Formats: sequence, C-alpha cells, structure tokens
Amino acid sequence: MVLTGISSRAWEHPADRGALTALRELRGFDDVVKAFFGMWNERGFRLMYLASAIRVDHRQYPRVFRLYSEAAQSLDVPELPELYVRQDPTINGEAIGLDKPFIVINTGSVQQLDDDELRALLGHELGHVRSGHAVYKTILKILTGWAANLAWLPVGAIALRAIIAAMYEWWRKAELSADRAGLLAGQDPAASLRLLMKMAGGGDLSEVDTAAFLEQAAEYDGGGDLRDSLHKIRMTAWSTHPVPVARAAHLRHWIDEGDYGRILAGEYPRREDDGNASVTEEIKSAAESYREAFGRTQDPLVGLLRRLGDGATDVGEWVGGQAGRARAWFNAAGEAAGRAARGERQEPPRTNGTTTTTTADEE
Repeated sequence: MVLTGISSRAWEHPADRGALTALRELRGFDDVVKAFFGMWNERGFRLMYLASAIRVDHRQYPRVFRLYSEAAQSLDVPELPELYVRQDPTINGEAIGLDKPFIVINTGSVQQLDDDELRALLGHELGHVRSGHAVYKTILKILTGWAANLAWLPVGAIALRAIIAAMYEWWRKAELSADRAGLLAGQDPAASLRLLMKMAGGGDLSEVDTAAFLEQAAEYDGGGDLRDSLHKIRMTAWSTHPVPVARAAHLRHWIDEGDYGRILAGEYPRREDDGNASVTEEIKSAAESYREAFGRTQDPLVGLLRRLGDGATDVGEWVGGQAGRARAWFNAAGEAAGRAARGERQEPPRTNGTTTTTTADEE
C-alpha cells in the first residue's frame, strides 16, 4: 500500500528524530556544509560511480529498478534518486551525497537477496535519503577529521571526542530508523528480518532459523556479566551501525509495540506538518525512549544501575539534558556558520555556565 504524504518522522527512532528536528532548525549550517562539501565531493563520487558501476534503470538491472520503484511508491517518494550497482560480494548499500543524494548497492545484494529482501534494503536506503542523514553524517566525518588533527591537544581532543561519540550514537539510531523505513517500503516483516540475518551470516538461510536468531539477540542483550557489558560498550562506542542481532530485536520490538500496524492503518505524521515539529517535544520523546530501553534491557551493567537506584530513569534524564545542550551547541555553530557564509562579523557564542544561551525565537 502507498503511505501517501508520509513524513520521515513516522519511521525515525525518537533519538534520531530529536537530533534531526534540532539540526533542521540550524540557521545556515546545512547550507554551508552542502556548499563546501557537496559541490566537489558529491560530484566526484557521482562521476566515480558513473564511470565504474552500473546505473540502474528499466534497461539495466530491470528487476532491481522494478523493486526500487515499488519501494519508493510505498514510501510516497516523489522523485527517485539515482541508483547504482557496484561490484562487491557483500550484502550492503549506502546513500551518498548532500544536495542531490544517490544510492549505491552491492552486487552481493542483487545476487543473494530475494525480491522482498531487496525491496527492504532499497527502502532502507531511501529512508536515509528522505531523513537527510547524509548531511549530518558528513558533519560527523568533518568532526572526526578535526579530532585527528587535534590529537596533540589533550583538552580539545577530549571535548571533540565526546561530541563525536554522541554523534556515533545518533548514527546508530539513524540505522534503526532506516530499518523501519525498509520495513514500511516492503511491508513484509519476515523479509526485513531475513535481510538482517543474511547480513549477519550470508545469503543462504536454508539452515538458519528466525526464532533462534532472535534468541541470539536476547542472549546478546542480557547474557553474561559485567565483563560482557564492558565488551559491548567497547564494540559499539565507535561503530556507525548496531550489530545485526540488535537491529533485528529493535525492529521486532517496534512491530510488537504496534507502531508498524498503526502506520499501515494510516496513523502517521504527514510531510505537510513537518514545519510544526517541536524540538522540545522531540527531545522529551528521545529521553523517554532511552528510559524505556534501559528499563527493558537485561544487560548486567544496567541491571546493576537499577539496583543502586533508579538508574534507568537517571540515565534517561541525563540523555535528555545532554540532548538539550547538544541542540544549543549546534544552534550556536549553525548561526556562526550562517554569518560566515553571508560575510558578516562573527561574535563568540554567549554562554551561561556550561550551556550556550539560546535566542528568544528558539523553543
């Protein structure tokens, strides 16, 4: 079914949606990033794939083009981004570009995924494009480069690394958002789970069981002791993607909670209302999602925090506070970038303690 007028807010994870809503309010930051990095890098990447990959249309990879069109129709995408197939045996894809994003998928995806699974993968990448994730992933890459250049300066590097770690956390939530978009594009929960299983273990599922795979996810979440919790932090803190079993568990939970069914029933935010989205409400929703997740997890470290005091609530409140401070920092940076783009004199950001002061027109 076609989800007419659906907004990307319908599939965005609350933590992703809160960050995106705040970032979309930046005055000029998006435009500066696009101007400086999209003008050359985006054109260079497109030329590279134009020269070394296959551009998909009704004549080249017609099966892929048909599935791509179906996924776009389900998500009510008005204009198809360019799609390329590159030579790579792994099951994967990515959305590239700032001003005019395009999508690239691997030959491994074409060869190892059935129609329903491939439709879900293509919907996943369309979700990234519709949410505008590429712009903010570019910001993360810029900050990562700054951190490398400031490695000799301990204080500056530590502060920058803290921001980068927070943005990696957002990136992982963005992947969960795109998984939901892939499910809405294909509208086949079993196919979306199979896609994640194939990404974890290869294209042959003849000896793999979905229930057993979800049992793995439960064991990963709550098995072992504090040492395992610390290993998980080490594994994920600087990773852009959640592990496949965690992605499967999150998607299954989203379905079981009824959000997927409500969207199919027509209960979803529309694009025409995106301008009315409240940053304050979205950040509250993000904090609540963390509280709920910490309350649900069986991770030994979180269990210890709960026994020491209402750790889940405390962590959720901390996340909400950090999100508010991050929004203020990004707004200040965005305004400064906008002034620079217009050639205006830049004033240092006003601060009150550790928090950047917001202007009167901000929520």
